[in-house]
Amino acid sequence: MSQKYAALELQHREFIASQHLYFVGSAAADGLVNVSPKGMDSLRVLGPNRLVWLNLTGSGNETAAHVLELPRLTIMFCSFDKQPLILRVYGKAEVVYPDHPKWPELIQQFPQYTGARQLFDLDIELVQTSCGFAVPFYEFKAERDTLTKWADGRGKDGVEAYWSEKNLQSLDGKDTGMGESV
Repeated sequence: MSQKYAALELQHREFIASQHLYFVGSAAADGLVNVSPKGMDSLRVLGPNRLVWLNLTGSGNETAAHVLELPRLTIMFCSFDKQPLILRVYGKAEVVYPDHPKWPELIQQFPQYTGARQLFDLDIELVQTSCGFAVPFYEFKAERDTLTKWADGRGKDGVEAYWSEKNLQSLDGKDTGMGESV
């Protein structure tokens, strides 16, 4: 059954560290709700009430636009093997672009990715676990390298040109904050 915690406990951090996939949910005051799957080596727990995830270049940039308007963010992890478990982390996030003072310190936590476009620094307000009994079993085979190959093939300048073309506004026409960084 569901349990609530004020912070990530050791067992939560161990569970997060073993996950290859997580989901990020965000919404502005109006418009579309966004849920995005995330993978690769892109998330770090920095303390019981703080985590950071690195957002790599994608076809959209909904989360940035939503967080700029309303900083609420939910990250969900779920077990597809072993013991069933769903873990949700709720909090307020800050978008950190490469020109932000926090960028140099936080980006060092991650591998170097050509497509790194922003970080989300999450101040955790609530951690909730639930059973996950209906989540099916899936077997992890490997990370995809398609995104990194795509970004590496374009190079830094090509990725930044893509940001200007595809990542400046959300689907609802909201500003993503990328314009100042490109």
